[in-house]
Amino acid sequence: MSASNEQPAKKGRRKFELDPALAAYKGVWVFIEHERGQVHSVSWELLGEGRKLANQLGVELAGVVMGAPGPETRRFCEEAYKYGADLCYLVEDPVLANYRNEPFTKGLTDLVNKFQPEILLLGATTLGRDLAGSVATTLKTGLTADCTELAIDPENRSLAATRPTFGGSLLCTIVTLNYRPQMATVRPRVMAMPERDDNRSGRIVEAPLGMIETDIITKVLEYIPDNLSDKPQLPFADIIVAGGRGMKNPDNFALLWDLAKVLGAEVGATRPVVQAGWVEAERQVGQSGKTVRPKLYIAAGISGAIQHRVGMEGSDVIIAINNDPNAPIFDFATYGIVGNAMTILPALTEAFRQHIATARKAG
Repeated sequence: MSASNEQPAKKGRRKFELDPALAAYKGVWVFIEHERGQVHSVSWELLGEGRKLANQLGVELAGVVMGAPGPETRRFCEEAYKYGADLCYLVEDPVLANYRNEPFTKGLTDLVNKFQPEILLLGATTLGRDLAGSVATTLKTGLTADCTELAIDPENRSLAATRPTFGGSLLCTIVTLNYRPQMATVRPRVMAMPERDDNRSGRIVEAPLGMIETDIITKVLEYIPDNLSDKPQLPFADIIVAGGRGMKNPDNFALLWDLAKVLGAEVGATRPVVQAGWVEAERQVGQSGKTVRPKLYIAAGISGAIQHRVGMEGSDVIIAINNDPNAPIFDFATYGIVGNAMTILPALTEAFRQHIATARKAG
């Protein structure tokens, strides 16, 4: 987080009067991240959240698309309208064909300085974190990273950005009072995907970049895609079966794998389990791991500490299994089962197996 004069939001504080020069900043912007012809889903998620903020403020919601000239960038603008944008700022230039920090930072900061949005949101992806940090530094404004909640402070119309702090043991709400734009990054799957409306349309505002290739130090020599075919993709799983230290030992994780196989689910874990070497780091769910929003999340032997909760509480249905009736996870789980996970998991696996077999015969 880079910020000057950032203060925790407190109820009942004296009404803050915004500097008239900063009051000229209006509008909510979302940077539309794309690569190889595909928009990152976090951009649409942020447009959904940005729509709520813009409605509260009574301002327009804009997408920001940057890339090489061609039909793709304009298609991304058209897509942005479907997910809630009123307009799209478009910067096209051949040097923007691949992401490089220098031209993207210049393009985005120039747009901000010219059109003056009050809020700028980016995904907390590898690209988004790199760009957000450099843009906030260049603009000398505040940036709240890895937010789990965004809201408008009714007292002063400021962005109230909530994120975990102190190792995830607390949630802190931050407002940037004396600087604009107010910037925040949000990890994929933290916010819900908005409903797509194909009847929506908007306008495009084009802006030049004003750079040539010789101005840029970094050169792209080759594109080598990550081979993720054998890696777990928890953020996009519909069903996740996760385990914590309550599973007692790594051998008992086989019970989670058995249930996941029957359900066609991914297997997740808490940070202590990953640190103990029971499963690989790609399966960690929580503040320092993956953020997930499955339709069904089965948590076995997980206490529900805030570090884990922030990564999975957006699940549609949460089933918690824990032998401690006072475990925090029961406070926010949809359904709770108090008992020994090593006994309950095999029973669940067999019940689901029989149900699926019966359904297949009937259908």
